[in-house]
Amino acid sequence: MSEYITIDTPDGSFQAYLARPESLPAPSVVVIQEIFGVNLDLRDTCDALAAQGYLAVSPDLFWRQEPGVELSDHSPDERKKAFALLSAFDRDAGVGDIAATMAAARALPGASGKIGVMGFCMGGLMTFLTAARVGADAAVVYYGGRMDKYLDEADDITTPLMVHLGEDDEYIPKPAQEAITAALADNPLAHVFTYPGANHAFARHRGTHYDADAAALANGRTAEFFERHLK
Repeated sequence: MSEYITIDTPDGSFQAYLARPESLPAPSVVVIQEIFGVNLDLRDTCDALAAQGYLAVSPDLFWRQEPGVELSDHSPDERKKAFALLSAFDRDAGVGDIAATMAAARALPGASGKIGVMGFCMGGLMTFLTAARVGADAAVVYYGGRMDKYLDEADDITTPLMVHLGEDDEYIPKPAQEAITAALADNPLAHVFTYPGANHAFARHRGTHYDADAAALANGRTAEFFERHLK
């Protein structure tokens, strides 16, 4: 069962997609969007998490710029708009919106109180920043764009963290991947996995660079990670 709920903040209110599991109580997972908004791909991810027994909530982080954005990577015009939205996006405000979503998710009827955060691309960076600045019971980053620019916050990570990187990621080149791995190497709570031959967005269900094998492996690791830390 799914619906949209309203998240309130001091700056205003925004919508979030909520997928509910069949059985309650259940832990919650906040799913952070790519630059394409809370589109069908993100909703599918939430629905899959609900089928695994989680309350899955995906907040509209572009609400300050344009509420309800739904784009894909298949059209040049949509990609252009998505990158324009990213350029204007306030990451600090976004962390606040994620924290508000986490609080709302913890307060949902039937929520166990345990909460995870996961995100893709822009959402991967936002997941990393949330883990560093807010904390959670578990956090999973899929190919966090520009994450290497924020590694001075890696020492603030006290949340169990999993990071998935495609080895052929065109937006996160090898030096950036090596910097991410090195910054987290001494943190016993952090696990970085790389996927040979995989490009950026290898786990985007309908994406142009979807890699079924790499996605299945990463998603399986994520499922086991959340099972261990949230249930």
